[in-house]
Amino acid sequence: MLQDIVIEKLEEIEKRFNEIEDLLAQQEVINDFNKYQNLLKERAKITEIVENFRDYRKLLKEKEDLEEVLREENDEEIRNLAEMELEEIERKIEKKEFELKSALLPKDPNDEKNIIMEIRAGAGGEEAALFAADLFRMYIGYAQKKGWKVDIVSSNPTGLGGYKEIIFIVEGKGAYSRFKFESGVHRVQRVPVTESSGRIHTSTATVAVLPEMEEVEIEIDPKDLRIETFRSGGAGGQHVNKTESGVRITHIPSGIVVQCQDERSQHQNREKAMKVLRARLYEYYQKEKENEIASQRRAQVGSGERSEKIRTYNFPQRRVTDHRINYSSFQLEEVLSGELDEFIDRLILAEKEEQIKKLFEEVSAGS
Repeated sequence: MLQDIVIEKLEEIEKRFNEIEDLLAQQEVINDFNKYQNLLKERAKITEIVENFRDYRKLLKEKEDLEEVLREENDEEIRNLAEMELEEIERKIEKKEFELKSALLPKDPNDEKNIIMEIRAGAGGEEAALFAADLFRMYIGYAQKKGWKVDIVSSNPTGLGGYKEIIFIVEGKGAYSRFKFESGVHRVQRVPVTESSGRIHTSTATVAVLPEMEEVEIEIDPKDLRIETFRSGGAGGQHVNKTESGVRITHIPSGIVVQCQDERSQHQNREKAMKVLRARLYEYYQKEKENEIASQRRAQVGSGERSEKIRTYNFPQRRVTDHRINYSSFQLEEVLSGELDEFIDRLILAEKEEQIKKLFEEVSAGS
C-alpha cells in the first residue's frame, strides 16, 4: 500500500487537475490566450499521474471485491479463478505503486539536455586506446538508434586505430537522461591484437558524461579567457590545415583548458570548444557550490585503475556485466554495436528504487 503522505500528495495533484478542468471550461479563461495555454501545459504535466492514480484506486476496489469473494464463496472452481485474478491484480497494484512513487520524485533538470562525452584510454597502453575506440563506436551506434546526432569535438588517435582521448557532442532530446549512466570506468578482458602469445589482458577506458549548458546558464566573462589558435591536422591526419584553425581556450580563474581542431573553420572549432568549456565550468561550479571532494567527472571516472569499474566486457565469454546492478548479458557483439537499452533501462529502474527508498526514509525520519 502507498504511504499516507503519498496518497495526500496524489490527492492534491488530482484536486488541482479538477480545478484546471473547470477553469478551461470558463469563457473568460478561453478568451485569455496566455492563461489558457499555461493551464493546458500545467494539465499536460499532471495528466498521466492523475490517470495512474485513478487506475490505482480502481485496482484496489477490484482487489477488495475479489477478497470478499474468497471470504464468502465455497465453490472451489470460482475460488480458484478468484485467486488467479487476485494474483494478477496484486502484480498490477505493485507496478502502479512504483509508477506513482516515481512520478513524485524530483526530476533531474539536465535530463533533456544534449551531452558532451569524453572517452580516455586508461590502464593498458595501446589495447586501452583500442578499447576506447570500441566504446566510441558503441555510443555512435546507440545514438543512431535513438536518432541523435554525434559531432566530434577533438580526438587524439593512435597508429593502430585507437584513441588516447576523444571528445564528442550528442544532440538529441533526453540524451543526458540515458547517457549519464555510462559515466565511469569500463573494463575489457580479451586477447589484444598486439599480444603474440594469446594471453588475455585486462584494460580500461574512462567515460565522463557532461550535460551541455546554454550560454544563459553559464556566464563567462571574456576577460577570463585566453584564446590561442594553432595549425591542426584533420581527423586521423587525413589533411593538413595550412591556416591556424585549431582553437585552444583557457579559463584563467579555474585553469580549465579545452581545445578543438577537428573542424576546418576556426569559428566552428571555437564554438565547439566553448560548448565543452561551459559544460566543464558547470561541473566546476557545482563542485564549489556543493563543496564536494571531487568534481563530477572525476567522481565518475576515478583514476582509471583496473579495480575501479562500472562495467566489464569479457570477450572470451561474450559477457557484459554491469557491476552497479549485478546484471550480465551474453550478447557482447550486440551491446558493442549500440544495443544498450537493456542495461540503461535497468539502471534507471535501480536509480528510481534507490531514490524512492531515500525519500521515504527522510519522510519517516521527519514524521
